[in-house]
Amino acid sequence: MHRGLGTQLRHLIELLDGAVGRAYEEEGLAYRPRYTPLVRALMQHEPLTIGQLAEAAGLTQPATTQTLALMLKEGLVLAEPGPVDGRQRWIRLSPSGRALLPRLQSCWKATASAAANLDAELPAPLSEVLDRAIQALEKKSFDERIAAARGRQSKRRGT
Repeated sequence: MHRGLGTQLRHLIELLDGAVGRAYEEEGLAYRPRYTPLVRALMQHEPLTIGQLAEAAGLTQPATTQTLALMLKEGLVLAEPGPVDGRQRWIRLSPSGRALLPRLQSCWKATASAAANLDAELPAPLSEVLDRAIQALEKKSFDERIAAARGRQSKRRGT
């Protein structure tokens, strides 16, 4: 049976994130792969507002907010009131989050090496294919592509 694109992508994420999660566990880290884009963004610049962090990490604001809630609970980040608007939250790595960085960077180095190994087995590097797919979808959304496909189907049926 042929699996659809969504099913394939979910399975790919399960395979990749599952292995990376186990690597963190083997290192004794209470850390989830989904934290990485936020941690990397905060390593580059902090503090950041939630909106700035979402943009820097390339995530939606709801996904960022959900992940931050977990990271706050685990003590990896701190949320402080903004200097101008106290309702705005500024996010920074906590001392315990910062203390994990050397071990995380070691894991990330191994992960990058494993990804390069995977890329060598593929007809095209996975990261390049994903980048091109993202760029194509940013130019023309999947919604537009579905609507166009429906329009073609309607024309074929004569409706």
